[in-house]
Parts: sequence; structure tokens; C-alpha cells
Amino acid sequence: MIPVSCATIEALAALLTQQSWLMATAESCTGGLVAAELTAVAGASKWFDHSVVSYSYDAKEHFLGVKALTLAVEGAVSASCVTEMVNGLLRHSAVDAGIAISGIAGPEGGTAEKPVGTVWFSFANKKAETVSVCRYFSGDRQAVRQQACAFAIDYFYHYLVKVVALHL
Repeated sequence: MIPVSCATIEALAALLTQQSWLMATAESCTGGLVAAELTAVAGASKWFDHSVVSYSYDAKEHFLGVKALTLAVEGAVSASCVTEMVNGLLRHSAVDAGIAISGIAGPEGGTAEKPVGTVWFSFANKKAETVSVCRYFSGDRQAVRQQACAFAIDYFYHYLVKVVALHL
């Protein structure tokens, strides 16, 4: 299991605060773990706005604006779905940046095309292009969720560092 780095969360908090950015998360398979890790830091209310745990297709459509066609054709565990999730966060609220996550934590639900451990992530900022990536994690359900959480926070921090560097 990969633990979430406190140093990375503190660096992310400092970066968001320095830029006066608010962030949010849209989580499916992690069920709010990313939001829980981020808000465990004192002062998180300065840079963390909200989280949407959208486990069902209906919640993804209703709260985040994911298209029914995307879910029907590509499914929830896809680049298109997480991109629409994160863009929905930015479109429907006052946040500047966000993370979206959807995957198959297991032990059931995997297929040959999307095995257990498949997790899609999308990262967005109002000043940059949205980036979506897929990762494959191993282990039991809790291990997959923890690894996805740690990856999301680490990648998001590095994504925002690049955004800031490009807009100096």
C-alpha cells in the first residue's frame, strides 16, 4: 500500500493558497478518500471547497453533468467519463481546479478490457488543459483505493506545479 505523503499534501496546500485557488474532487471508486486525506490538514477550508462522491451513473449525470451517452458507450471507467466529471466540477461551482476518479476497486466488476485495479483520473485547472490518465493498481479493494488516492494527490500537485510554471 502506498501512503499519502503529508509533505505532498502540505506542498499542495501551500500552492493552492499561494495561487488563491479553490479545489474540489469528484470521486467514485475512492469514495471520498482523497477529500478525507486533503481535509485532514488544518486550514484546508482556505483551499478545499467540496467533494462529490458519485458512485452511480445517475449521480455522475445529475451532479457532474456526465452525458448518459458517455456512460452507455464507454462506461464510468473511461477517459471520457472522468474528463466530464472534472469539467463538471469546474463548470458547476466556483472552484479553480479539480480531480476526478473512477475505477474498479474489486473484488468484482473487472473485465478483460477493464480488469480490477483499473482506475481513470482527470485533473483540471481553469488556466490549463484537462489531463486524463489511466493507472492499474494491484491488491485487494482497500489497497487499490489507497493507491488511487495517493496517486491522485501526487499527480495533481505536480500537474498544478506545471500549470503555475506555464503561466508565470
